[in-house]
Amino acid sequence: MSDLSDAVLPLIRSRGDLHRWSAANAHGAQMHQGVDLLEAAETDDPAEVFAVTQRAIKSATTLIMRADDSSGIIGSAVQRLLALHARTAAPAGAPVFKLVPWLMKFQFEQECDFFHVDPVAYAPALGDTGMVAYRRALAERRALLGPEPAEEDSWQSPASHDWFTIHYNDQRLAVFDRDVEAIIRTHARDERVAAWVEDAAQALEEIEEYDLAIEWTERAVRHPNGGHQSITAARYLGELLKKHRPDALLAARLDIFDRWPSATHANEVREAAGSGWADLSEMVLSRLQANPRQAVSFALLCLKEPQLAWTLAYDLGLDDASLWSELLKAYEKVDPLATVQKHTELAIGELAVADARNYRAGARRLARLRKLVAGTSRAVEVDDLIATLRDEHRRRPRLQQEFTKAGLP
Repeated sequence: MSDLSDAVLPLIRSRGDLHRWSAANAHGAQMHQGVDLLEAAETDDPAEVFAVTQRAIKSATTLIMRADDSSGIIGSAVQRLLALHARTAAPAGAPVFKLVPWLMKFQFEQECDFFHVDPVAYAPALGDTGMVAYRRALAERRALLGPEPAEEDSWQSPASHDWFTIHYNDQRLAVFDRDVEAIIRTHARDERVAAWVEDAAQALEEIEEYDLAIEWTERAVRHPNGGHQSITAARYLGELLKKHRPDALLAARLDIFDRWPSATHANEVREAAGSGWADLSEMVLSRLQANPRQAVSFALLCLKEPQLAWTLAYDLGLDDASLWSELLKAYEKVDPLATVQKHTELAIGELAVADARNYRAGARRLARLRKLVAGTSRAVEVDDLIATLRDEHRRRPRLQQEFTKAGLP
């Protein structure tokens, strides 16, 4: 073993019990330290880094099968190892006759099927000869699977993972070939799902077909059954237009806001409008008022105007306790005594529910309230309220304990 493998592999491997979440997280963090060492040596000795990385991938994909990686720390370390393996394959001069079988085995012949390798990323190492060999290996694998099941039945097939991997490779090879028709066919499929349409757009951007990428993203945004997927596509459309068609950004932002009026989309209109925001602000705020939470969020968090947010919250009847809490924090700097009534209402509401977390939150709010009114004519009023609450809830020892812990009288 080399010095690099001696340093890295013990950080990747473990014989410990990783079924415990905390143990898996700790080992995952250690694995990232090992990847850091590999990445630091990447340019100095790519051949050694490639060899050690390949061994680390084998160990890591075995280990993750017996780990509680619900936090994703081990998985992200594996993703870094796979990216490093692809980057160093060409500089390391990885022989094609070994690389192609490794790629096939990784995808089709191991227990761990959480990860994929990208043939486009390996193309520099494979070269023309290697890509031909890789396509041939995929074709042979496809032939072994027999007739392809119908899409609606594919998840029931014993070879469902193999078919999924074959289709993934079809998509990536279409990108490698820069074949627009194949990209649309393999990614968008029948356009039944908005996310598939956006996938096609992203692949088209990857091959620098920017106008087509924008066109297909717009299709995803307008998808009749898109729902949240169309909203996700709208974010991607904004990114594309910023980079490749900035003059069209404001019109797109306005269209998206019209479809889904929200604080986020309103803020995107504001940013795109720039100096022209003054001409649009009244329309945007008026449209948002149909949803008090969105209107107040926009004024408070995007415009940074607590006074406007305060007015909207009362005028529109905001009933979101969490947002009221955020608003009260901001408005305390404007008019602290004006917040007393709403703080009181929220505290009483929190204490109405017999729950330790609510008791703690209510006690802290009352302690905050005492600080706000200290030295004012309302201090006695707040202390009287606390005394009343203590008496009203005298049979709740945990509540009394939280009041005392918060320093309440």
